[in-house]
Amino acid sequence: MPGSPTARRRRLSIELKKLRERSSLTCAQVGEALDWSGSKVNRMETGSGRVQPSDVDALCRFYETSDELREFLKSLARQAKVRGWWQQHGAAVPEWFNIYIGLEQDASTLRQYQCEVLPGLMQTEAYASELHKAGGHMAAKDIDRAVRVRMERQAMLTRADAPDAWFIVHESALRNVIGDRALMREQLEAVLVTADMPSVTLQVLPFDSGTYPATGSFTMLGFPAQEDPDLVYRDGITDAVYLEGEHHVREYTRAFDGLRAAALSPQRSAQLVTSVLKDYAG
Repeated sequence: MPGSPTARRRRLSIELKKLRERSSLTCAQVGEALDWSGSKVNRMETGSGRVQPSDVDALCRFYETSDELREFLKSLARQAKVRGWWQQHGAAVPEWFNIYIGLEQDASTLRQYQCEVLPGLMQTEAYASELHKAGGHMAAKDIDRAVRVRMERQAMLTRADAPDAWFIVHESALRNVIGDRALMREQLEAVLVTADMPSVTLQVLPFDSGTYPATGSFTMLGFPAQEDPDLVYRDGITDAVYLEGEHHVREYTRAFDGLRAAALSPQRSAQLVTSVLKDYAG
């Protein structure tokens, strides 16, 4: 069963949609049969609202599923209500990012390209704090909470079931001074430590790499269950986009493969990080 509440809610939505499509019915038809609105059925299938176990029970009986599947889906609905550890920090973690953290916690593979700043899972407290302060819209206590969440997220890389994490970072992220040179020296030392973890691969895309197939940062998440499709995540200042269709995943996978080919090898990437680190030390 998916581990995080977000992943459970996503899995439940996927399964409910599959049941309806197998019945060759529309959301409106299902809603009419159960004396619901079609929009309610749609919300349950898109994960845009809380799903009650009693509603899942009604749907499963309507679709005539097995008792085992009905109980499994009801269990998903119950456990999707549990708050994740990252949701205890209130305004420090916006709702759209709550969703991402929940999915990230359950991922078995992580592929990320960062073109301006270093990956969150590699950031030090000082570096992360400077980035949050730059936004200029968070209270000091919320910045502290947001940084704490980012630090706690990093524990996933040291778990026994750590995801296979592959980071591609543009050289500009190494040379963009966040805070001051001492902070950057400490930050790049942390990057090298993270890159040396068994579950982590780091490549740097150098300035002289020529053209490459990406126009902005993105993350691809893969999941252990075949029923949970891969997705692409891109965030902005006030919101985020989640792309789940096969076309989107295929094109972003192609772009990531192109970035891997254009980037330095992990060994040469570590050498470049070390060289930039020495520049900051000087």
